[in-house]
Parts: sequence; structure tokens; C-alpha cells
Amino acid sequence: MTKPLSGRVALVTGASRGIGRAAALAFAQAGAHVVALARTSGALEELDDEIRAIGGTATLVPLDLGDEPAIEKLGPALMQRWGKLDILLANAGILGPLSPLTHASPKEWAKVFDTNVTANWRLLKSVEPALQASDAARVILMTSGAAHKCLAYWGPYSISKAAVEAMGRTYAAETATTPLKVMMVNPGPLRTRMRAEAMPGEDPLTLKTPEDLAPHLVAIASPDWAQSGKIFDFPKGKVLTPQMPG
Repeated sequence: MTKPLSGRVALVTGASRGIGRAAALAFAQAGAHVVALARTSGALEELDDEIRAIGGTATLVPLDLGDEPAIEKLGPALMQRWGKLDILLANAGILGPLSPLTHASPKEWAKVFDTNVTANWRLLKSVEPALQASDAARVILMTSGAAHKCLAYWGPYSISKAAVEAMGRTYAAETATTPLKVMMVNPGPLRTRMRAEAMPGEDPLTLKTPEDLAPHLVAIASPDWAQSGKIFDFPKGKVLTPQMPG
């Protein structure tokens, strides 16, 4: 079986469950060494067992993305150990309050943006030298249809995901003349804990799973992926080019 990520080093945030866990397993199956980052050590150890069971390898990083000093140290540590970072899947995120926009507290607003936007910016800033050392670095940022639908009561989450998309497109423009490619991924409704929290009355068995999405993440993470600054829309099964105002 061909392993499209053989010899690659992949950092996955939010790796202990949901999309992050499925991606970590798929990356390992495809030949990558997975640097799995999450807050929960126990869940990371379970993931490590599963990765070993399929013949893969992983390094576990129990870390809260709110820990700014730890994020700053992460990039240099990756560089020292492997001399590069080939894949960054910035998957970790939170839903935040589902309430009228002006009812969200400053603390709730700050938590959503610190986790969904600022932490990813800090992470990118930390690991950029390691990404630049790769011959075909791939950055994957998780977005959401909420960034475009702007539904009532989804304000902090929707706005944070719109900011993530702007960050991804900006970084893609800044790295356009390098081998690095940046993609945003809209997973759509999947059978995850966040989806259950957002839609408590929904039957989860009607939804696709993170494991269904994972092969597409492997493709985007592969050295032969050529597109950048765009959105892979999983529900539509295709890459979308963000529309610019005329």
C-alpha cells in the first residue's frame, strides 16, 4: 500500500477526539509521524495505542493552546528534534455561547477568539521556521459554514471562523512564492461532540463521521497538493475559491 505521507512530520491540534483524532490516525496510517497535541493526557495515550496498533508512530504533547509560553517553545522543539514540520492541522476550537451577539460576556467572547483565532496565530508564528524547512509544507485550518451563513445566535463562533479564513488567505498570499500551501477545510455537520452541543436534538446517526473526512485531509496534506488560499468544502466534495468583492 502506498503511503503518501511517508517521512512527513504532522502536528495535529485537538488530536484527542473528533476530527483531530481521526486525522491523526489517518496521517499515521499514511506514513506520517504524528505530533499529537491536546489538553487530555489520557486521551492522547489512547490515541498513541491506536496509532501503534496500525504500525504508526506518534509523539504526545499534552498542552493547552491557551498556554502562550508553551506554544512559543513548541516550534523550536520541533525544529530541534526533526529539523522541519511538514504538516500543521490546526483543528482545535470551541463553539462558545449560542446567544444573541450582544448577550455574550466579554469573557466568553475573549475565550472563543483566544482559542479559535489567536492561539492558531501564535501556533503558526511558532512553527513557521520548521514549516519553511520542509520541501512541501501544508497548513490546514479548520473553518465552518457558519463563517458565511452568519446565523442568529452564532455570533462569536461565526465571526471567529471568518477571522480564521482571513488568516489563512492572508498567509497563503504571503507564502505564494514558496512551496508552502495553505488550505481551509469546512467539514460540515459531522458526528462530533461540538456538533452535539450545537444541535442537541439532531440524530447523530444521520451525520457523516470524522473518519469520512480524514482521507481528504490526507490528500490536502500530501506533497502533491497544489492549491492554496482556498476552502475545501467537504459537504460539497470540492474546493471553493473565496469570492472577492468586485
